[in-house]
Amino acid sequence: MVAVGRLTVLTLDASYGEGGGQILRTALALSVALRRPVTLRRVRARRPKPGLQPQHLTAVRALAAISDAQVSGDALDSTELSFAPRALRGGDYRFDVGAIRGSAGSVALLFQALLLPLAMAREPSRLTLLGGTHVPWSPPVHYLGAVFLPALRRVGITAEIGLRRWGWYPRGGGEIEARVDPAGDPGAGWRGLRWEARPPRPLITGVSAVSRLPLSIAERQQRQALARLRVHGLEADIAIVEDAQALGPGTLLFLATSGEGGLAGFSALGRRGVSAEAVADEAVEPLLAYLDSGAAVDDHLADQLVPYLALAGTPSALTCPHRTSHLNTVAWTVRQFLPTRIEISDGPPARVLVEPAAPSPPG
Repeated sequence: MVAVGRLTVLTLDASYGEGGGQILRTALALSVALRRPVTLRRVRARRPKPGLQPQHLTAVRALAAISDAQVSGDALDSTELSFAPRALRGGDYRFDVGAIRGSAGSVALLFQALLLPLAMAREPSRLTLLGGTHVPWSPPVHYLGAVFLPALRRVGITAEIGLRRWGWYPRGGGEIEARVDPAGDPGAGWRGLRWEARPPRPLITGVSAVSRLPLSIAERQQRQALARLRVHGLEADIAIVEDAQALGPGTLLFLATSGEGGLAGFSALGRRGVSAEAVADEAVEPLLAYLDSGAAVDDHLADQLVPYLALAGTPSALTCPHRTSHLNTVAWTVRQFLPTRIEISDGPPARVLVEPAAPSPPG
């Protein structure tokens, strides 16, 4: 590490672990939150298209905007990035993933990158984010509203999100609005979670949606999901939604479970050549596996919560079905910034223990 004034520049190998965009977003979010300069090398080095792609570059520039950061290497396909935040500011911001080479990049992933530091700002923030709201390999916006944000409210972080226009892959063009309230000092005001057992009678809700396609597709998705769940003695409330504002066609089935001491969400997107019934099965199968595992949260929520729990004032323990590469990568990244003890058992279910350590004051 190289000294810069009081602080040091933390240098990370961004190809560590699963080596994708997650390590980039987590590292930069912590960099802004803790005002810790960081250099990332070998960004997405093992991916078919190495380096920063449009949605990653949008996240870099958005995080730089809220922190007045000095940045070098913020260009498409760049595999090395230097990022030095100077002053975290809440406020009103608008970011468009599609502005860089036309992209349906995920607004959900962009929102998650911005949320951690903005929760530590002194002022409230309002965000308008444009791009893909329901795209492969990222959580749909419905997951944020039904699973991710309710979990963070238990930690002490309040944010709201609204879907203004659906944006499906590959056209994108979706829009969300979000508000993030100041959450105060993490160590003093943020609480750890003790979520180790699945809620005994979880409530299952969901959405079956279509845009610019026959409504019968959404009805078939709903019907198949309800039938599969009933075989296992489970009931669900799945709403039918038809949207006509999206730029392109798309279908979604999203299912969420909630209860005292646990949350989880599962989704599947329609695509050409895949029946509505098969789409429903793709969401139902992981939900059933999650319930069978006895875990309190789904695999994705586990890794999304770790940075917040590492900054909380009390220890945390939670369970998820599997020890995933994403979870390992996020835990490793957090440990580079904070002297936090994070232990993960193999499972199933996997058990995640987080013992926070007070961070150094921001520079």
